[in-house]
Amino acid sequence: MVQVDVLKRAFVDLPGRQVHLRQGGEGAPLVMLHASPGASAQLAPLARQMAKTRRVIAPDTPGHGDSPVLSVAQPEMTDYAGALIELLDALGLEKVDLYGSHTGAAIAAETALLAPERVGKIVLDGFGLFSPKERDEYLARYTPSLTPDLNGAYLQTAFMFLRDQLVYWPWYGRTAAHLHGGTLPPPAALHGWLVEVLKAAETYHLAYGAAFRYPGAERLPKVRHAVLALARPNDPLLPHTRAAADLLPNAKYVALASDGGDPWGSDPAAAIEAFLSAD
Repeated sequence: MVQVDVLKRAFVDLPGRQVHLRQGGEGAPLVMLHASPGASAQLAPLARQMAKTRRVIAPDTPGHGDSPVLSVAQPEMTDYAGALIELLDALGLEKVDLYGSHTGAAIAAETALLAPERVGKIVLDGFGLFSPKERDEYLARYTPSLTPDLNGAYLQTAFMFLRDQLVYWPWYGRTAAHLHGGTLPPPAALHGWLVEVLKAAETYHLAYGAAFRYPGAERLPKVRHAVLALARPNDPLLPHTRAAADLLPNAKYVALASDGGDPWGSDPAAAIEAFLSAD
């Protein structure tokens, strides 16, 4: 028997572009912003859980999945935040809670600063605070070229790029010193991630660049919203996330325990729901 997915896919027309998203559930709206690289497909398991109690909207960030890239040559976080606000307008959403993972977390924080009245509570699931040295190194090395070639070498590059992210930080370290304790997911899950990344093989790097350049240490102290900052035990951004929580005026930090299932650690759904539901 085929189960009906609670999340439905849709395209939203905006001036000069479209946005692909997954949505489902009823109640208070929660916009969920995925990490780089990938798309809303990678958030679907968590989004399905959150959709049990609220309306969930999970867009593919511009230049990822099935959402075309922005027209800006080098977009910054303000561009991605502005694009999100444009989507909220098109959906008729006056105020939403935000969940963001990694790059999505930076987009969520910047959206709260750009349009504070449009945002309720914020969940930051892994947040990167990069030193100038880290920023420059990651800008130079973190996003390999996935431009298609006649030999198909880009396919192997893409696969290894994704696989090694789950084991090493940074992924290109590939030595014992760079192991972060992650484990590999089932092959089908890795394949699904790969497919989403290949849809945007020549544009996925743009949001990474914006995330590495984002001055989080300067921007986070200005966020006045209630924030839940959390990180899973194998998340290489865990120490960054702890530091980010200290910068936020109204933040609670939760360290998720490992349960042996998810390679990144325990499921955050319960912690997120408790935070969003609290008065």
